[in-house]
Amino acid sequence: MDFKEVLEVHGQTQLLALCKTDAEREMLARQLQTVDWSTLAFRPNEDPAKGHIAPITGLRLHEIEENKSRYRQIGIKAVKEGKVAAVLLAGGQGTRLGMDAPKGTYDIGITRPVYIFEQLMDHLKETVACCGGYVPLFIMTSEKNDAQTRAFFAEHDYFGYPEQFVRFFVQEMAPCVDFEGRLLLEAPGRLALSPNGNGGWYASLKRAGADADFPDVEWYNVFGVDNVLQRIADPVFVGATIASGCMSGAKVVCKSRPEEKVGVLCLEDGKPSVIEYYELTEEMANLRDEKGDLCYLYGVILNYLFNAQMLREIASTRIPVHVVKKKIPYLGADGTLIKPEKENGYKFESLILDMVKLAGSCLPFEVVREKEFAPIKNLTGVDSVESARLLLKSNGVQL
Repeated sequence: MDFKEVLEVHGQTQLLALCKTDAEREMLARQLQTVDWSTLAFRPNEDPAKGHIAPITGLRLHEIEENKSRYRQIGIKAVKEGKVAAVLLAGGQGTRLGMDAPKGTYDIGITRPVYIFEQLMDHLKETVACCGGYVPLFIMTSEKNDAQTRAFFAEHDYFGYPEQFVRFFVQEMAPCVDFEGRLLLEAPGRLALSPNGNGGWYASLKRAGADADFPDVEWYNVFGVDNVLQRIADPVFVGATIASGCMSGAKVVCKSRPEEKVGVLCLEDGKPSVIEYYELTEEMANLRDEKGDLCYLYGVILNYLFNAQMLREIASTRIPVHVVKKKIPYLGADGTLIKPEKENGYKFESLILDMVKLAGSCLPFEVVREKEFAPIKNLTGVDSVESARLLLKSNGVQL
């Protein structure tokens, strides 16, 4: 089918009037070839209802300590044999930190430069020193920050990490539509696009062919750029997950209070799942076991371990697509860019929490909040640069 026929078949002929030159039409035609039209066959608010929710059994701190030596040895062996890779989700910008640059380039230092990327690389190098083997590092960027991220790592000599063990790949994008399902343009010949969610990391990695250079990898440790205290490819976590026989693992912190606003790892219809804090009823949030601990205890911190073979098996399975209302800048009928003041359309996202469910089994692995959880979301206040600096200093990091 030619360009016009594609638009007619999918009911998107409104785009014809916005593409006035052959060059603009050719550009749009190329983009349309990558559109997953089945994703756009959406229904607003049709996320499936939750199934039967129940608590999940996890590995508590005292249990980890009792078996730490055994877990560490299993993990060290896996790292030394090249079976463990790390995946850094770094597609975001530091907008909320007052910068128009990759979030990982933000300087959290006080008396010297200390970049978020640098702090994460220091943690990875600690794993290498412990295990005696390098961990392949995949860094997922976005179309907007890919060039800047690559240049920043090159400028800083990869923070002392061997370049041959680092691969960058760009997160796939999904088209945006208005409330009637019509594709939006951000410029003549250019679709309005948004990142396809953190659940798209594996599909994006595979499509980029980034995994082909490290065929021995059996486990992927996936983590976000926000948390500057997290341990990466932690051999104890890796070893415990392998020993458990689970297809995935999740680092968790115990909720500080029943109403804490954090996603909770649980079971949904017998399979591991993550539910948002507002999806717990008041009764569920306050429910306690015979020891007095909260039944829905484990707050996720976006640090997961996934079995590679399992990922390959579910790659052909459609990860649920979540439809999200957003304010989407778009090209108006007169060709001017409109920046709406309220929600005007939908974005399509897949979430990593759905990958946990598809894995079929998951080991909740408790960590000490003050030692492994220092997220940076804002400049000040809760989960901020300020709070992260305090936690880093309390853990012996010189800023």
